[in-house]
Amino acid sequence: MALTGIQILKMLPKTNCGECGIPTCLAFGMKVAAGQIEIGECPYVSDEVKDTIGEASAPPIRTITLGSGDTAFKAGGETCLFRHEKRFENPTGLGVMLTTDMAAAEVDGRIERFNSIRIERVGVLMKADIIAVKDSKGDEGAFTSLVQKVLDKADDAKLVLISDNASTLAAAAKLCGERKPLLLGADSNNREALANLAKEQGCPLGVRGTNLDNTVEIAEQLLNDGLKDLVIDTGARTMKAAFEDNIAARRAAVKKKFKPLGFPTITFPCEMTDDPLMEVMIASVLVAKYAGIVILSDLQGDTLFPLLLERLNIFTDPQRPMVVKEDIYPVNGPGEDSPVLITCNFSLTYFIVSGEIEGSKVPSWLLIKDTEGLSVLTAWAAGKFGADLIAVFINKSGIADKVKHRELIIPGYLATIKGELEEELPDWTITIGPREAGHMPAFLKEWKPAA
Repeated sequence: MALTGIQILKMLPKTNCGECGIPTCLAFGMKVAAGQIEIGECPYVSDEVKDTIGEASAPPIRTITLGSGDTAFKAGGETCLFRHEKRFENPTGLGVMLTTDMAAAEVDGRIERFNSIRIERVGVLMKADIIAVKDSKGDEGAFTSLVQKVLDKADDAKLVLISDNASTLAAAAKLCGERKPLLLGADSNNREALANLAKEQGCPLGVRGTNLDNTVEIAEQLLNDGLKDLVIDTGARTMKAAFEDNIAARRAAVKKKFKPLGFPTITFPCEMTDDPLMEVMIASVLVAKYAGIVILSDLQGDTLFPLLLERLNIFTDPQRPMVVKEDIYPVNGPGEDSPVLITCNFSLTYFIVSGEIEGSKVPSWLLIKDTEGLSVLTAWAAGKFGADLIAVFINKSGIADKVKHRELIIPGYLATIKGELEEELPDWTITIGPREAGHMPAFLKEWKPAA
């Protein structure tokens, strides 16, 4: 049962030292209760209290980490069924399958595509996260050789190692070192051996059940064995079964606090169909409901991009606008004769406009005014992008020290404030830019500062 901020406060030292970055212990307790900060951020709280509060305030879906350091991949940590209730925390991991019976050229191709498919959108680098390596021949040497190839050729890949043989997994896990893989293969027969291995290597353990009931049974036994970091594979190998199992697991964990299902799930569209387009459709359903990891048979830009974009949209916090910092952004190495443009700090607006300016090859200064994440017209209607506020920003920004001219280009949709802005900035000439960002390159190539 979750603790309230007051209950947490009673267990804190109540020194109000501020060393945690929060001014008072009460405020710190409230943030811990809301899941906005970890109890371990308090430097003076005891280990016993950390364990007590950490367990009580833990999300119903446990957070599982693959890898280590800043590049670690996290799955789970979810607290709700629907994004509008709060937000979804950790984006679904997308991965590709390699097996020991694949030809070397096919393995190399999949690793190369894992490394090369990188897509940037609204300032976010989108890519696959995981390479799953499966022992399909029962050959420890072939398995460890394949794992070593992935370690050598895919520096940022998080690994899922799949085998039901404890010694085979042990040999591969030792190769991974700090790149802590998920060890997938714990079933009713090898549970004890794999539990011991996971403890020894400090790796999360994957439960591989034959159905949902069998998965619960194995997970309960592993919890009793002292394992906490689990990922569950319910054995579903059809879209309908995987969809139903994921929903049942999330509901049981969130609504009923049912611990054996309180873990992220791993799903295998690669084993549900031989049709690449059907596989992507299945994956898209599982990204939405509620897979922690989705493993594909291969990665292709035209099929991976829709999944990356879906994931980006679903796991964007709907309660927090996507914004960029208010500042002066140089594009293409501008100088003192370069054009000066201004727009709002809504992320999508910034990246579209800056992208078009960059594509024009025209050196430019792009001013970003803080509009609390609102788009141009919405910000203007809300009184956050009016002539008076723009003028204050221009005068304080320091742009006048960077250019010789005094000409400001404003978005075409703000043509109505041109007169007001000229009154607020009498030393500046106000130019109306294009309404659509796509027209920006042609506009900039023709622009010249007033004589």
